[in-house]
Amino acid sequence: MSKTARLSTNRRTALRAMIGGTLSLSASALIPAAADAASAKRTFVLVHGAWHGAWCYQRVAERLAAAGHKVYAPTLTGLADRSHLMSPAITLQTHVDDVVNLMKWEDLDDIVLCGHSYGGAVISGVAEAMLPKIGSIVFLDAFMPETGERIIDLSPASRDNVLASQARGTVSLPAPPAQVFAVNEKDRAMVDAKCTPQPIRTFTETLTITGARERVKTKVYVRGEQYARDAFDASYEKAKNDPGWKAYKLACGHDVMLDMPDRIAQILLEAAAG
Repeated sequence: MSKTARLSTNRRTALRAMIGGTLSLSASALIPAAADAASAKRTFVLVHGAWHGAWCYQRVAERLAAAGHKVYAPTLTGLADRSHLMSPAITLQTHVDDVVNLMKWEDLDDIVLCGHSYGGAVISGVAEAMLPKIGSIVFLDAFMPETGERIIDLSPASRDNVLASQARGTVSLPAPPAQVFAVNEKDRAMVDAKCTPQPIRTFTETLTITGARERVKTKVYVRGEQYARDAFDASYEKAKNDPGWKAYKLACGHDVMLDMPDRIAQILLEAAAG
């Protein structure tokens, strides 16, 4: 490596990678199909899913930053490095506000907004509030709720457990083992160690969705086919059959950014290029 990668954390505990040098792979070697995006510097906001944190995007952020792009990967309130802020008051809207305020206070514009899993609900809400600031939107094996739909409505297998826990006054839900997400074997121990409980109301609160995400110029859905989830299959099929979307199916588990960071970085740069 000719230069050392530098990561700094902003006031929203965002991972902001602004690396002008190179990592083990050059931008042109890593992302030949997105050379134009690599030369035009872009801003990426990467939103993690339930139980995760900014840490899950580190590999992808490093690859994007190696091409000279600006990358923010905020940790949502109550999770990972912000787990000390766990509270019964945290809702899905809290997490939407986390990302909206990051964009406002950092003066971000023309961003590529990406959400993984539960993060798909978060970025759907962000699109409603910040549509003019979003150039591309990418759903990584992610939920795409409509108005009035809760995460537990889209994930029937977890509904009874969530509602029972909520009835007992439980504030959060423990993370399932990484194996449940079909994470590659090499990374499972790391994922198990880093995942933290999820604020329970994020799964039971709803948003008002008016279709802002459909009005984003460039729209992408990525499916990790080794993880079974009917809601994700339905969203992938919808995107695949809509000429306004690009759809990808990858031979990996649910944590696509860990299993295939090179491919996800490439897809994100392709989205940036439009």
